[in-house]
Amino acid sequence: MSSANSDHTRLSNRRKAGYEQKQARAIHEKGLLIVYTGSGKGKTTAAFGMALRAVGHGMKVGVVQFIKGAQHSAERTVLSRFENVDFQTIGDGFTWLTQNREQDIATAERAWIEAERMIGDVQYDLVILDELNPVLKYGYLELGRIFEIFGKRRLPLHIVVTGRHAPTALMELADLVSDIRSVKHPYREQGVKAQKGIEF
Repeated sequence: MSSANSDHTRLSNRRKAGYEQKQARAIHEKGLLIVYTGSGKGKTTAAFGMALRAVGHGMKVGVVQFIKGAQHSAERTVLSRFENVDFQTIGDGFTWLTQNREQDIATAERAWIEAERMIGDVQYDLVILDELNPVLKYGYLELGRIFEIFGKRRLPLHIVVTGRHAPTALMELADLVSDIRSVKHPYREQGVKAQKGIEF
């Protein structure tokens, strides 16, 4: 056996042993609080990918969109076709479009009522709170109130929160945090507009 093959075999065996040790220690199951944040594209896309996975397992999925309501969403069109998906779009569009803080607060309140309903309902296995992070950043909802409901959730329930500017306290509370950073973006560098099937 060549030296390169021998090194490859040794490294592969080490990786396999490490993987098996982690698998042996991972014996618990519980509902996860998951946060997708950061300046990069793909936070909502990641959450909806998880929704599709859950649907494939026959799980009940709830989605509340806090900001993107004014926009057409192909994901909403597709996911709403599934019997086990409850997709509620309550946002009025991006905050810089509404230019009305009182309206934004009232809209966030309506969306949070839906979120509370889903979190409290034993039918749901996964609840996605899309663009909740900006709502918290701008103070449209009180973080303590959100944490109180998260803390009361049923043990098996998974909650996913998306959006830029996740509060530090939320990231500390979460079980899984992905900070998606922007390295390159065609809109910024090339002036390429949002395109069907890619951005919406």
